[in-house]
Amino acid sequence: MEVHEYASHDATGLRELIATGQVTPVEVEDAARRALAAAHADLNALTGPLYEPALTHDPDGPFGGVPFLIKDSGPVARGTAFRLGSRAIMGAVASADTELMARFRAAGLVTLGQTTAPEWSLSFATEPVLHGPTRNPWAPDRGVGGSSGGAAALVAAGAVPLAHASDGAGSIRVPAAACGLVGLKPTRGRLPVGPAVGEIGFGAVQEFALTRTVRDAARLLDAISAPHHGEKHRTPPPVRPYAHEIDARPEPLRVAICVEPWSGVPVDPEVADATTTVGELLEWLGHRVEPARPEFAAEDVIEALMLGGVASGLAVLRGGRGRRPDPSLLEAVSRAFLREAEAATALDVLTMLDAQHRVTHPVGTFFTRYDVLVTPTLGQLPAPHGTLRYDDPGQDARGWLRRILEYGPFTAPFNVSGTPAISLPLGQSRTGLPIGVQLAAGHAREDLLLRLAAQLEQAAPWQDRSPSLSVG
Repeated sequence: MEVHEYASHDATGLRELIATGQVTPVEVEDAARRALAAAHADLNALTGPLYEPALTHDPDGPFGGVPFLIKDSGPVARGTAFRLGSRAIMGAVASADTELMARFRAAGLVTLGQTTAPEWSLSFATEPVLHGPTRNPWAPDRGVGGSSGGAAALVAAGAVPLAHASDGAGSIRVPAAACGLVGLKPTRGRLPVGPAVGEIGFGAVQEFALTRTVRDAARLLDAISAPHHGEKHRTPPPVRPYAHEIDARPEPLRVAICVEPWSGVPVDPEVADATTTVGELLEWLGHRVEPARPEFAAEDVIEALMLGGVASGLAVLRGGRGRRPDPSLLEAVSRAFLREAEAATALDVLTMLDAQHRVTHPVGTFFTRYDVLVTPTLGQLPAPHGTLRYDDPGQDARGWLRRILEYGPFTAPFNVSGTPAISLPLGQSRTGLPIGVQLAAGHAREDLLLRLAAQLEQAAPWQDRSPSLSVG
């Protein structure tokens, strides 16, 4: 199988070729390895050599034989090393699979390597000191977003059709927008996070994947979101498979549109125009569209996100069995969050949880009046490298959160509320940079988001766009 042939298929297409005997899993894996080597040379998106052999998996799973990557976001797959993008973490190896990784294996995904992420996954730029910047295949002088930046770069370049990602303030959707991909953040409790923990980032972090097509997102969610037991958060299963939603025409929906963020920071006119155009398209498709948004204080989002930053510091301390990592090996923002974690009192955590409620309640109430909220994903075009300076010694924890939410102000409220949201590559700038548009919905309404996303994918397809640094 030639690399350009391999890169032209999404995960569903590759699985169909394997299932019908047109190619073998060995041929697909060989093409993927060649594609990954070429793409990494251009993009700097892998943390190290590819796994040899690939991690074990069920070849008869629904994605049997489809190449895949995991993110350097912590202990994910048994026997694999991880560093959380940090020079301060040395020699850490996952002692067991997470439940989600076990499901990736059961789905048949062929895990070939690990993707880059910013230190502790606390940035919307994937530029860790440990690895250096990951480059955007659409424009190498631009960033890929974060924190799932390496995954986004390699999926966008065609090196793999989908890759593991996680999202604590926008870390699936932001890189999806920066790299022209589909990025779904599921509802809190839709996917398992155990067995070692009951929630990640006090419930703000959800894990899933980045894909190039809506159908891959729907089918992967079907494959890995079976009910799970013994976890803190659980979400009711869908009434029918998500794969059925992509073939169903949505009924006329009550759609709200918002292009002005809660914090009042300016939005790039091209980004705002792309979002407005999607609103007009939805109206043409028969939906009722009007300006509206849930109302809450932007500072409450910051305070609620502090929970995730504090949790990151506590997790590193816990992983080190209480040993404080060497501050000289940490980047500046990580040092700030480590100090916050060590100093936080029970009263501080309760204050942050109160802020979480002050965001969650109006978001939940809003989705009793509207089916979907449409916003930009990022407030700006993909940023040049060095725009977000994680290792700037002048940064403190809250100031850092304000800084990244100036760049990506629309995603974090739905981490705080735990409701689902998806970024779609529905726009392009005058210079050809991707622009993502976010759709958000009420609790457990991934079915609605995928149905509407598939309708938009058909009405405004993006598959004919290709970045300049593409293995295809």
